[in-house]
Amino acid sequence: MDLTPKQKMLSGAHYHPDDPELHADHHSAKLWMQRYNASLTEPPSVRRELLRERLAAVGEGAVVRPPFHCDYGLHISLGAHVFLNFGCVILDCAPVSIGDRTQIGPGVQILTPDHPREPGPREAGLEFARAIRIGRNVWIGGGALILPGVTVGDDAIVGAGAVVTRDVPAGATVAGNPARILPRRAGGTSPVA
Repeated sequence: MDLTPKQKMLSGAHYHPDDPELHADHHSAKLWMQRYNASLTEPPSVRRELLRERLAAVGEGAVVRPPFHCDYGLHISLGAHVFLNFGCVILDCAPVSIGDRTQIGPGVQILTPDHPREPGPREAGLEFARAIRIGRNVWIGGGALILPGVTVGDDAIVGAGAVVTRDVPAGATVAGNPARILPRRAGGTSPVA
């Protein structure tokens, strides 16, 4: 059985983004974002209900401060008490899961889409996407970029402005471009990035 472009996208296979079903999902996400981003003065409970209209899962107490931008929204799962600050972008061409009590600073970008390294498929307009998993109790500093296929382990810290190109072990602190693990300070604490 042939997979649809949407099924290919969600499975990590090459797909063509110029597909009517994907366009329809993206258009409905744009309409939803207009409503959500106009809700800044609404109580958190109203914004949470708006999130539940679009996202795959929204845990109790999750907060996403507008403006918020996504490709589809349908592939984003937020755990309980997740906090996303102003101006976050999640390009969810593959599933994105964010664990309980994770805090994400302003302007963070979580990007699942990628492009072939070979020139022929890239010239043909093909893309692929890789899921991103962010564990529980993670802190991601403002302006950080989380790239396709990355897993960030529980209790990790991602420094402000970091470009995370590979998995981050549980409890590690990473910073820089590309992000690298920082050594622990005396007493077992990580430096604040």
